[in-house]
Amino acid sequence: MKPVIYAVGDVHGRDDLLKQLHEYIQDFHQLQHQGRRGEILHVGDYIDGGANSIEVIDRLMHGVKGMESTCLLGNHEAMMLDCLDTDERQTWYTWLSNGGDVTLENLGVSLRFGGYDPVALAQALGAERVSWLRSLPLYRLAEPYLFVHAGIAPGVPIEKQAPKDLLWIRSRFLESNVNHGHIVVHGHTPGDEPVLKPNRICVDTGATSNGILSAAVLDGHNRPMFLRASGKPGKTV
Repeated sequence: MKPVIYAVGDVHGRDDLLKQLHEYIQDFHQLQHQGRRGEILHVGDYIDGGANSIEVIDRLMHGVKGMESTCLLGNHEAMMLDCLDTDERQTWYTWLSNGGDVTLENLGVSLRFGGYDPVALAQALGAERVSWLRSLPLYRLAEPYLFVHAGIAPGVPIEKQAPKDLLWIRSRFLESNVNHGHIVVHGHTPGDEPVLKPNRICVDTGATSNGILSAAVLDGHNRPMFLRASGKPGKTV
């Protein structure tokens, strides 16, 4: 029997919400699906914006007891990984202006001296975290679902999708009503509530902007339902 999949939206450094949601998922699974395999699948964007990005990474690396775990790459992780490879100003500015400054603060890395320093970033992250981040896949197929961070370019087979689209796409995908061959489960574009459409499910409910972290419950039989953890919007300490 296929596992029940709990697809979790963009965390963005909100370890408080992630801890709460993981506990809700464990309790729900025991009550509703005891004896059946459960998989928690995170659709990317674990860092930036909230104040506890490193705690989020560590929690995800450790996994949830009794549950399988899959973590996809988000555009924010991709931006940070780009900074590990260069001291080029524009690359760093792109990340820092999208919430990476808060992650650097969380890491204890200062920009005051020495400019943009990929070595300092790598040392602060540590080899184990860097290796884990570099190993994250861009997508996962689990019929009838395709899990990806941002979405897909309509009409393009998954094996020919550009990584940039999988990580960054918005309007071309969000405005499309075509059948993609799979129901695409994604994050990247936050809203006040999850989005449930015939061709896609969005689970990004604005962990930093709304203080809500959501997960879609995909059991293969019933209409998807949603679990959520909530707290105050913005950074946490």
